[in-house]
Amino acid sequence: MEEKIYDVAIIGSGPAALTAAIYTSRGGASTLIIGGETWGGQLMLTTQVDNFPGFPDGIQGPDLLKAMRKQAERFGAKFIEKSVEKVDFSQMPFRVMVNDQWLMAKTVIIATGADDIKLNVPGEKELMGKGVAVCAVCDAAFYKDKIALVVGGGDAAC
Repeated sequence: MEEKIYDVAIIGSGPAALTAAIYTSRGGASTLIIGGETWGGQLMLTTQVDNFPGFPDGIQGPDLLKAMRKQAERFGAKFIEKSVEKVDFSQMPFRVMVNDQWLMAKTVIIATGADDIKLNVPGEKELMGKGVAVCAVCDAAFYKDKIALVVGGGDAAC
């Protein structure tokens, strides 16, 4: 990794991070995406995505993320498949440590996404995507006219 000050460093590699990278790099800002060893977030574990515009027949989650990454890279964004170890926002340029090396950026966007909470009950792992789901917005349509049990609270369970 070269000693360079990026205009923008983006921590994360899901849809929000990659969309930000498309906009910043297309706008001419030197952009570094620090995507983690397992890049792409929850969408990499998603099969059929039917609620993203432009895909009338749906698209597989990993295929959508790969296309978004390719688009950001087409405009010059650099992608690192490593995790952030620490940050220092006390001085300019901001510093982000990756692989025991400080990388610098004038702006840092943190788009690390979310993670679901598992119940760790018998059968949960084996039935994930086969009757067990963690995203009501994503998966509710699969259970239309069926009896379903929702576990959780707040907006996600509602």
